[in-house]
Amino acid sequence: MTLEDEMRDFPLTGRFLFGRLRDTLTREERERLEQLPEEVATYESSSRIVESGTACGRSTLLVEGFIIRGLERTNGSGTRRSALSVHVPGDFVDLHCFALKRLDHNVDTIGPAKLAYVPHEKLREVLRDAPNLARLLWSSTLLDAAMHRQWILKLEQLTTPGRIAHIFAELWRRLEMIGMAGNDGFRTPLTQADLADMSGATAVHANRALRELREKGVAEFKRGRVTVADRAALEKYAGFAPDYLYGEGELALRREHFAI
Repeated sequence: MTLEDEMRDFPLTGRFLFGRLRDTLTREERERLEQLPEEVATYESSSRIVESGTACGRSTLLVEGFIIRGLERTNGSGTRRSALSVHVPGDFVDLHCFALKRLDHNVDTIGPAKLAYVPHEKLREVLRDAPNLARLLWSSTLLDAAMHRQWILKLEQLTTPGRIAHIFAELWRRLEMIGMAGNDGFRTPLTQADLADMSGATAVHANRALRELREKGVAEFKRGRVTVADRAALEKYAGFAPDYLYGEGELALRREHFAI
């Protein structure tokens, strides 16, 4: 099963769990997954697709582009966003809506994006009739939680340059799994302001951190393009180990593990 084959046969959902558990889905289950969306929407620029506290009747699969989930807080200087996670193509962004019906955070596209919306009634049918597919949907949400735990840990352990380096290292691995990264880095629609929100820093501190990463030869960020001359050096600087992504290493998801 190659990514090219999956994207040809399943253009909306071909990247879902690719590089992890997708090969545990039967052909019938992959076809059912592809038929879940009832609406496909294209956004030309950054847009809010879920507002905190708003009732949800559907969940979102990211087909193209990037999404950030975040919280906003208002103080004397205005409104500030804290980014809780970033999503790449193939991610089911807000399956939480299915269980909770309302989210305690916002969901925003970053730049252009293509989204496939799945009504919750169809998810209920999956729970009833397709237990293996239902388990994989649940697994994708648990993978989100694993990444969120790492973000919390790195916010505590690292300085701002280290946090941004860790974001770069993680995104590179995730994009690599879905065929969207190169040997020397990757491209994103993220801005310096987004990186500040993701690393818990001010725009000024994020600017200084990016300059430090560039001057030390760790990574360069320019107009959304992350370029890295030495991947091992980036990951060492960030204290990054990919195990928590469950794509490789000791925690890599294998068919035999999933059958337990």
